[in-house]
Amino acid sequence: MIVVLVFHVSCSEKSKNGTIVTEHRDSLAVMSTYNVSTIISDSGRISYKVEAEVWKIFDRRQPPHWAFEKGVYLEKYDKEMYIEATVRCDTAYYYNEQKLWKLIGDVNIINPKGEQFYTDLMYWDQEKEKLYSDSYIKIEQDDQVTEGTGFSANQNLSVWEIKNTKGIYAIEE
Repeated sequence: MIVVLVFHVSCSEKSKNGTIVTEHRDSLAVMSTYNVSTIISDSGRISYKVEAEVWKIFDRRQPPHWAFEKGVYLEKYDKEMYIEATVRCDTAYYYNEQKLWKLIGDVNIINPKGEQFYTDLMYWDQEKEKLYSDSYIKIEQDDQVTEGTGFSANQNLSVWEIKNTKGIYAIEE
């Protein structure tokens, strides 16, 4: 009994200097960066600009991912370095093995045509070059507003489809 008590006390969750330690390495971020503004390139070509208040990388969680839990702003560039799209949201997760973004909370996306997409949940599959959601979405264009539940689009949002649509449209008599 004494051996068990001594072993239990020696494996406490506090170290001698008072800091809290954990046995579960997968719960810790391998990197935490604050006030981030960075460029991401693919094969030597700049593809994205990322700005975030906090960026954490979890390499041992399953699946491994990046976390932007205080919001993120992204700019996606085309081959000529023009902004193809901008993305802003309250929270984002990037699953690097799947090349999948999960955007959560006050998601606002603007495509090259100036169309604005608003939703609370959006997925961006970079491998398939597709955006999609099963949530409510609102799209504002110059002359109309379209709403619905369920959405899919190509990566640069030039071709999109809303399921279960409703909206306000200008009609000539």
